[in-house]
Amino acid sequence: MTSKTRSDYMQMFAADGTVLLHPDRPQAKYRPLRAVRNFQKLIKDKEDTALVFKIFESLPSKDFLPRIAGLALSETGENLRRTEPWLPEILDDHAMLRRTPKGSLAHAYCDFMEAEGLSAEGLVAESDRAGRPRFPDLVEWYINRSRDTHDMFHVLTGYGRDALGEQCVLLFTHGQQPSQGHLLIGYAGAANIKKMVKGSKAPVLGAVREAHRTGKGAPPLIAQPIRELLARPIDEVRAELRIPQPQQYRECHRIWQAEGIDPHDLLASAKPAEPAELLAA
Repeated sequence: MTSKTRSDYMQMFAADGTVLLHPDRPQAKYRPLRAVRNFQKLIKDKEDTALVFKIFESLPSKDFLPRIAGLALSETGENLRRTEPWLPEILDDHAMLRRTPKGSLAHAYCDFMEAEGLSAEGLVAESDRAGRPRFPDLVEWYINRSRDTHDMFHVLTGYGRDALGEQCVLLFTHGQQPSQGHLLIGYAGAANIKKMVKGSKAPVLGAVREAHRTGKGAPPLIAQPIRELLARPIDEVRAELRIPQPQQYRECHRIWQAEGIDPHDLLASAKPAEPAELLAA
């Protein structure tokens, strides 16, 4: 089977006429050194989400366009674009989400976002800070949907926004949508955590590997009808998506607490590893 060229993707269209790849969209360039530099900045300021987007842009996946075509041009993708054209509008309407039954994914999502002071539109703003130009194509739709489901990964997997939880979510995401950016941030970030808590018996690498396996074994969330999932019991959704409890992650938290280490204050209380040490890990 002959692989498709960039020109081929410029000639693919959805039923409504939206092109898969806009001809003006710049071709992604593989820039690993730029990715490493931005990762080093991210270690110092994990809240600077714009750096995450820059890392992903510097490490483009060869399977990216085929993956988009496989979903966006399918019947499933056409239906998702018709019924859920802009997820932030759905995800930030907490009043509507709270009308679902107690124990639903929607309630858990609202609880998480409100406790963390987050919003879907806030993540959009962070993405815009990266300075990426927008184009009216299916690539844009796919990128947006990937971004907008990130916090739902936290809710479904049980991984928090602590340093280890973020690495676990990134590697869960790699299992769903492989890219070297997820691998770099996830595993190098985990190595940095291990260096910060030297001597700890917490299974940090075990936790991120467990997350990676779970992501590979679960059907892609990006292809699921998010509005429908939100209305259902969260335990039912987890079972259907084959997402088990994060045992190794919780074990890390248990051990750290027993060792007198605050799982939510690792980056603030320890000196980050030197870049050369990270890349050798």
